[in-house]
Amino acid sequence: MEPAAMDRIAARLSAVDGLYYPTAFLRSSLDSSPPSPPSRKSALRALLSRDASLFLERYGAALRPDELACFDALRDDYEVGWHLRRLRAAASGEAPAPARVRNRRRAYLHRLVREGDYFSEEAMREREPYLHHEYLGRFQDPVGRAMARPGERWSETLMRRAEEAVIVEKIRGEQIMRGVDPGEWVGGPVERPMQEQEEEEEEEEEEEEEEEEEEDINMDEIRRATEVVAREDTGEGSNGEDSEHMDYPQIDNDEMLDDHWSKEANYDAEDKYFDED
Repeated sequence: MEPAAMDRIAARLSAVDGLYYPTAFLRSSLDSSPPSPPSRKSALRALLSRDASLFLERYGAALRPDELACFDALRDDYEVGWHLRRLRAAASGEAPAPARVRNRRRAYLHRLVREGDYFSEEAMREREPYLHHEYLGRFQDPVGRAMARPGERWSETLMRRAEEAVIVEKIRGEQIMRGVDPGEWVGGPVERPMQEQEEEEEEEEEEEEEEEEEEDINMDEIRRATEVVAREDTGEGSNGEDSEHMDYPQIDNDEMLDDHWSKEANYDAEDKYFDED
């Protein structure tokens, strides 16, 4: 970049009110007064000479199009080029391309998987109660969810039971809507007058079903079922069907997510290099 262009940019920005400056620079004045325009210009000029990408990160939004054009001489630098694309896209109001939106959503989901909380069994059950019940919940003991946990206060137990009742109600509502037989409703069918013999027969049938389930279900099947629920949940996230739990506009416009695929491409290139050797 031409020194004269650096001087013009630093001079103009030094006169802009409310511009960010590092705390160390603001405290450098001996009499605690605000830095003078010449000292601000000097600090901006020094940063621009030392680290153009950091300068764009801090002050790029305050630059005019002709001032941004001065940085084109440095666009071969990855960080500078990235900031230039970001700033120009934001200035034009241009929406990200559909392919880039999909990649950013996938990258965000990969981040959630890596962090481990969003796709934990409890979190997935809260988001998709019926889906979780169909694949996992109907094979689990519901009594354990209502029991007090070690170190848990009584108020916390009551709160958790209240939340559990809401989830059960959601599952039952879905079952009613889908026409599931009342005998298979979570928590048992709605109470209604029954003859004693019918109650005994129902209890016997439930005991037989529980014995069959205990024989048929093993840990591998539970693991596979958990993977199915996560896969369904991941598909909804990348397709934009989980707007209740995800802020899609923020994800779609987050340029930092593009770095995820750059790293993946670097890993693939390294693997290919060593495979060829």
